[in-house]
Order: sequence, then structure tokens, then C-alpha cells
Amino acid sequence: MAYRATFRCFQGCDGSWPVTQPIYTCPTCGGLLEVVHDLAALAERTGPQWTKLFDERYKLNKWPYGSGVWGKREWVMPEIPDDDIVSMYEGSTNLFWAERYGQELGLSDLWVKLCGNSHSGSFKDLGMTVLVSVVRSAVRRGLQVKAVACASTGDTSAALAAYGAAAGLPIVVLLPRGKISTAQLVQPLAHGALVLGLDTDFDGCMAIVKRLAQENIVYLANSMNPLRIEGQKTVGIEVVQQFEWEVPDWIILPSGNLGNASALYAGFKMMRELGVISRFPRLVVAQAENANPLYRAWQAGKREVEPIVAKQTQATAIQIGNPVSAPRAVRALEAMNGLVEQASEQELADAAARADRTGMYTCPHTAVGLAVLEKLVSNGTIGSRDRTVCISTANGLKFTEFKVAYHESAIAGVTSNLKNPPVLLPPDFGQVVDAIGKRFD
Repeated sequence: MAYRATFRCFQGCDGSWPVTQPIYTCPTCGGLLEVVHDLAALAERTGPQWTKLFDERYKLNKWPYGSGVWGKREWVMPEIPDDDIVSMYEGSTNLFWAERYGQELGLSDLWVKLCGNSHSGSFKDLGMTVLVSVVRSAVRRGLQVKAVACASTGDTSAALAAYGAAAGLPIVVLLPRGKISTAQLVQPLAHGALVLGLDTDFDGCMAIVKRLAQENIVYLANSMNPLRIEGQKTVGIEVVQQFEWEVPDWIILPSGNLGNASALYAGFKMMRELGVISRFPRLVVAQAENANPLYRAWQAGKREVEPIVAKQTQATAIQIGNPVSAPRAVRALEAMNGLVEQASEQELADAAARADRTGMYTCPHTAVGLAVLEKLVSNGTIGSRDRTVCISTANGLKFTEFKVAYHESAIAGVTSNLKNPPVLLPPDFGQVVDAIGKRFD
């Protein structure tokens, strides 16, 4: 059966465009685009038939279904041939029962979706497999592309560079100089990308890469390109699948550029329209207090997000003051009875340390989500028996500097309430015994 997906205007203007066309905004209104699927064709299968098919493919070692994204290809990008797909078998990540951490908060049903357990170490792989596969397919059919490019706070550049290298595509990444972790900087360098470190923030990098795309110098790989949303929406579908197709009560998502909020909604909307689920979870978008344009708008009762100058935050990946996907995120929040909350630098740092002491190893962005979770539990918004899922966006190993600085009490303005520095001793048996006794007796 032939399924189709096309670009259409997010605001509803007339017209549609092939997903292989390098177009990023509506020619009529200049607004965002979205990928629209032929739901009538997809509805010829029932909801139970779709879930059976997806379960049969889950982690199947048959190309390309071992990917958590391409195992749902009909709902993602149905017209891309197998030979054009660029996949690292992304997705299918662990839904971790945070039992000890949840008990400390008074929750019995807390889960963390470990999206950082992926090829390049973040959820960005889910969107990048789709975008790079479409670009490779278009290039093989005559599209001229000098390079594929993105602005990034680290994780997007890592994912684009990895998938671009696998596809043999030239890659350019624009990074804010000195504002990403060493691990994130090394990733695109290792994959052979042209790395441009600019003396600005993410929003400054984004302005330049958008102009490069407008002048057809590069193909744009940031999340204003709706191809990225198509891969990222599988997170929500996969969470429900891992709960045997039952919907959780809450999903908490740390977000900066806000593409992932709309991606989650897109996945849940598609599941409901095709008879897989009958209700939505409530969505919580968690922002760092130092980079909180959506929080400010939501608190003021506004539905248009005004840009701000983002301040420095340990959650560098969401240090964004002018989120390009804000209109999409607002629609998601309205549809999913959502709310927006923020976390201070002190709150996110302590939340990370608290979670780490229960066996997790959280990145600072996930810590924003956990800090918001703690607030919502404390004020009674989230109940003790509510099934709650926090989306962990990246692997904590990318942010060693953050961890070290916390335990060395070296984060400016943050008191390391749960620090655990090493105890340095000479090779003396008695002093070792004393140190053990001091800690555990």
C-alpha cells in the first residue's frame, strides 16, 4: 500500500511541497511548515493492527526495522527507499523505572526515558536519521547540495556530523564559541565536519545559518525543518509502546528551541487519530530560569513567545532565547492541557546530584526536567500515583565538566549541597580504615 507525506503550511495556507524539496517556510505567509501524512490511507489499518506491526518490528535485526524510528516508517517517512535510509539503529531506548528517586519524592510510578542512550548520545539522532535520509535520497535524484548545516548548542551538531559522515554528505556546524562541552565539540570534529566557532550565542548562530539557507548556500538541518520533528515524534509513540500501549499521565520535557514539544504532540496526535490511544497525557515543558521565553509568555497568559537574550546556564543545550518552534510548542501545550515551569541553576544542579545518588547519571538539561518534577510534586500538581515520564535528552557523559564543577563547589552562584569530592590520602592502611569508618560508621 502506498503512503504519502508532504510539506504543508503550519498555519493552513494552500499548497503542498515534496519532502525532498529544500523549503523551510511557507512561501505565502513565511510561517513554519509541517509534515502531513495521508491519514485516510493509514486508517485502512486499525489501531490494533498498527500496534501489532510495530511490536513485531521492535528491535528486529532486519534493515531498517532495528531502528526505533524506521520500525514505524509508515508514520514517519514512508516513501524513502531502504537503500537511502541512514540509520544507526537509533531509538528503542530504555524506559528506566526511577524507583529510588521516585520514592524519595513520594512517587510510585516514575520513569525516565533515556534518549541519550543513542548513537551520538542524544535524542537528536531520532530527527537526524530522517533528515539525512531524505537529503541523501534527494541528492541521489538530482538535488544539488553544497553542504548540510546547522546551528547548535552541541547535540544537534554531533548528530548531524555523525549521520552526515555515514551518508557521505558534507557537513557544516555553527557553534557558539566556548559555550558547549568538550565532548560535544569533539564529536563533529571527529566526524570530519567543518566546525565554525562563532563569538555569539546559539541565537546568533541560528540567524546566520538561516540566512545561509535562504541564499541556498546550505541545506538547513535545524528543527525549524519539519523533517526533524518526524523522527523525534517517535519518542512519544515508543513510550506508549513500552507501557504496552497505555498512555502515561504526565510527560515532562526539558526544552529550549521547542521542536521536541511539538514532536511529542505530533506522535500522540497521530496515535489518537489512528485508533491506537484514546487520550493524551499532560505535557510539561521545563525551561531553565536563565533561558525561559516560553515560561514568561505562558505565565503572562500570552500565546506569542517574545524573544529574550538568554543568560548563561549550566543547561547549555537549552540556552536559547528565540526558539524557532515556539508556535508549534504552544499548539502542543494547548492540545495536551499542558503547563510550563522553570528551574533555577541551584535547583537543576541539586536535582542532578540527587538523581545521580539513586543510580542515574543525568545531563544538566534532564536535571531541569527533574527539578521541575520536584516542584510539581511538592505543590500537589503531580499526584503520588500518577504515572509520570521524564524525557532525558542526552547522555550525562557528555557533561563531565558540569559534574566535576558541582562536586568541587566550582559553579558560580550554586551551593553544592550534595557534593561528594574524593578523599585524598597517602597509601596508609590506617588512614583508609579511618576514612571508611568516618563515612559509614
